[in-house]
Amino acid sequence: MQIIITGKNIDLTDALSDHAREKAAKVGNLGVNVDEVEVRMVIEKNPSIKENQKAELTAVGSGVHLRATDRDRDMYVAIDKAVSKLQRQIKKYHGKRVDRTHGHHGSHREQPLPAELEEEEEEHPAIVKTKSISLKPMTPEEATLQMEMLGHDFFVFTDSETENASVVYRRNDGNYGLIDTSR
Repeated sequence: MQIIITGKNIDLTDALSDHAREKAAKVGNLGVNVDEVEVRMVIEKNPSIKENQKAELTAVGSGVHLRATDRDRDMYVAIDKAVSKLQRQIKKYHGKRVDRTHGHHGSHREQPLPAELEEEEEEHPAIVKTKSISLKPMTPEEATLQMEMLGHDFFVFTDSETENASVVYRRNDGNYGLIDTSR
């Protein structure tokens, strides 16, 4: 299995690279054929983002393409959390693949193991906060500026030209995207 380590806005020290490589190697030991794991470490320069250190892991193999991302104030912790997420995804994927090949479907499945029960509980996050916003008419450029000033990754607004509800968002490549709804 090949492990690729890249970084953006970060000094990839030997210790950090070794830690990432050691953790990523665990992904290959889960019974799924993973040919490559890419570990991408990014430090966000926006001062309003408290957990500005992000680790993205992508596992690619025969029929497998899974990605996990996590953030923390410490890159080592972000890597550990992202690896844990990816391991859960691979176990879930592997379990579904095994069930399919053995002809098990939903209610016919044997009782889940305690570890599987814990995973199922973790996979259903709850809504913990609700915000109400007023959709002010503005151009996508103004919405992008507003999003940047707030330090958010997306911003919902009413497009002043089309009068549609729209969303601008920050893409992983550093550019912006626009989602325009039609009524």
